[in-house]
Amino acid sequence: MSVSIVFETHSTSEDNEAGIMTGWFPGRLSALGRRQAEELGARRRGTVDAVFSSDLGRAVETARIAFGDTVQSFLDWRLRECDYGELNGTPKLQLPVDERYPGGESWREAVARVSRFLDELTATRDGARMCVIGHVATRWALDHRVRGVPLEQLAEEEFAWQPGWEYELSG
Repeated sequence: MSVSIVFETHSTSEDNEAGIMTGWFPGRLSALGRRQAEELGARRRGTVDAVFSSDLGRAVETARIAFGDTVQSFLDWRLRECDYGELNGTPKLQLPVDERYPGGESWREAVARVSRFLDELTATRDGARMCVIGHVATRWALDHRVRGVPLEQLAEEEFAWQPGWEYELSG
């Protein structure tokens, strides 16, 4: 069983521009983010079998602008960003991958949550090409699982937005 995944982060949010960790708060796309979402649709519309998106507002808005009702779309809470708990909505603070944010989860726990989604996707969508719209935790789960990149290394890297990442998942 295998699935092709085109991973796209949600487009730029107002909080991204302000240096805020939105975490499990919904967030809203900025003007730049809305343009990026339109470009995502132009790039990917007609090239994927379905779209799976985080259920957080900024990811939902990205998927809606990019794809509208042109492709079957699903929301899944497991694709959410790391839960920063009491620090959702505060200025950026990176903790070690195994340290929980107060009242939230650790990066390792977030990656494990996303990995459970990936297991299910691989088992149920054999041979499909899926677009997954998520967050940093989603990309880390994919890089860790598919490419074997240690979480500690991912945590040290500065996130750089790009127009999608391609992955092949086998189960």
